Amino acid sequence: MPELSQRITGLNGGGSDGWDVFYRARAMVDAGEDVIELTIGEHDIRTDPSILNAMYDSALGGHTGYASVPGVKALRDEVAARVTAQSGVATGRDNLLITTGGQAALFAAHMAVCEPGDVAAFIDPYYATYPGVVRSAGAVPRPVPTRADVGFLPEHDALETACSGARSLLINTPNNPTGAVYPRTTLETIAEVMRARDMWLISDEVYDTQVWDGAHLSPRALPDMQDRTLVIGSMSKSHAMTGSRIGWVIGPEDAIAAMIDLATNTNYGVPGYIQDAALFALQSGTGLEVQVAAPFLRRRAIAERVLGGQNVVRAIPAQGAMYVMLDIRQTGLSGEAFANALLDAHRIAVMPGESFGASAAGHLRVAMTVSDDRFEAALHSLCRFAAGLAKAA
Repeated sequence: MPELSQRITGLNGGGSDGWDVFYRARAMVDAGEDVIELTIGEHDIRTDPSILNAMYDSALGGHTGYASVPGVKALRDEVAARVTAQSGVATGRDNLLITTGGQAALFAAHMAVCEPGDVAAFIDPYYATYPGVVRSAGAVPRPVPTRADVGFLPEHDALETACSGARSLLINTPNNPTGAVYPRTTLETIAEVMRARDMWLISDEVYDTQVWDGAHLSPRALPDMQDRTLVIGSMSKSHAMTGSRIGWVIGPEDAIAAMIDLATNTNYGVPGYIQDAALFALQSGTGLEVQVAAPFLRRRAIAERVLGGQNVVRAIPAQGAMYVMLDIRQTGLSGEAFANALLDAHRIAVMPGESFGASAAGHLRVAMTVSDDRFEAALHSLCRFAAGLAKAA
């Protein structure tokens, strides 16, 4: 057959997509084995029945045809009001596009601001799809290295170096995989570089309802950043609507208008009954958001207690999101080697740090997405396993 495009065959940069341990674990589960899966950010408590009932009622009521490509007006107005209240930045419906999840919003944002061959930077560690998203938009990915000893926060010199000649920078706070919540000083440093280099900032804020320490600040609210920032949002993490695939991108009206053209020529909008369910969820108030976030705050406390009882595995302080980042370098193994060995020995699946970039080498990302007792048991087993490896090293 004719050759496939280099754009599609090169999405992973000639290497793994970072999900190898996850695929191994799922194969074990499919074969009937009992595996504790602490890999992906998938809530163990599913979408609230009231949201599903709203979705059902909307579909049964006939909202199953083509929906408005930018998103139904009522939902766009509701998201705009929410963003205005949270960030303090006046936002209207023409400042946002409803997308098929945060992932589609990331793609649209990079398509909007990057020409083919442009450099698009992002903070390392990063969510595993970031390099592929950049390549899918025809841009060249460039990681900004960070250090574990400063909580994986981006620093000025590293930003200056990596952003030289770059068109855009992608950040994520609260952060997946590290759990870091960027303080104002870090965001001001980022904004300074963006303004000095006339760059676009793409801010992935899908975990903004899961903040345990500190406070979430959208960089769009900083001086002179409103017209150079695109914000990514989603219902996936805040309302446990991962499979519904509904999110948004927020930005200047001209940028949003261009992304609406992209949506018209790609997915042609989000199903109306899913949008109606999202509208219902947002109009239900913060109670549902607190309910969805509560297990992760509770399990963070469990992780702190378990990890505080040993001295081999070190936790990076988890300030937000549904993960805890663990430093296992005392075992002498890479994150990938440790994760595979743990899966083989104890049927516990975690994500190796290397799946999220070179800065996370020797670390693990543990998703707090199973019941409290199962999560605690898994952490105890992980720590005992690490202690045995460290003793033998």
